Amino acid sequence: MAVFVALGAFLMTLAGGWTAQRVTDRRHLVLGLAGGLMLGVVGLDLLPEALHAADRTVFGVPAALLLFVAGFLLAHLVERTLAARQAAHGGAEGHDHHRAPEVGLAAAGAMVGHSAMDGVAIGAAFQVGGGMGTAVALAVIAHDFADGFNTFTITSLYGNARRRAIAMLVADACAPVLGALSTVFFHIPEAVLGCYLGLFGGALLYLAAAEILPEAHHEHPARSTLLCTVAGAAFIWLVVGLSGG
Repeated sequence: MAVFVALGAFLMTLAGGWTAQRVTDRRHLVLGLAGGLMLGVVGLDLLPEALHAADRTVFGVPAALLLFVAGFLLAHLVERTLAARQAAHGGAEGHDHHRAPEVGLAAAGAMVGHSAMDGVAIGAAFQVGGGMGTAVALAVIAHDFADGFNTFTITSLYGNARRRAIAMLVADACAPVLGALSTVFFHIPEAVLGCYLGLFGGALLYLAAAEILPEAHHEHPARSTLLCTVAGAAFIWLVVGLSGG
């Protein structure tokens, strides 16, 4: 049952990626919406879940928050290191050429990992009971549209070819199904899952705040772009509220 439900997440992820591809003539709006979706996912979904799952402190600070900061700094370090290496090897100058494609692939890979954890969450919830499984499945399916949208957008933004973006989108779509299937064989400790979500949330917030949103407003600092960002965050709030938090 969990694997069957995860197929809904598969379809919604593909739908999100397809939408991101079809609105290339409104790239600033796509990026604005993606930034808002990412902000909403981190602040309203990932971080609260991480704090709940990783229920421990390290020197007076929740472990999930420490890993959240570590994820943010790690993403910054990786991007700066790759950008410096690209410049040292004669990379072209200019605003759009400092972006290392590897950063986009790494970020998309993290999205795939997150989607796999979504599938694991579906499988684990169905082990608890049908009602719990259905609630978790609806929440996952609803926000997987945003995951697919963001996966394609992030991969493309960093200069990767369209075929790579589509490959990462397909991987992201398949991940929940494989994650749900994996629960038949093993169980991931809740504390480990919470730590991963904290780390991933920090990296995702860095990409949204330092890359996606500045790029969205670089050439089109329009009010419509800002509205798309607010709408993206509000959509995740709606999804979290309807799913019961």
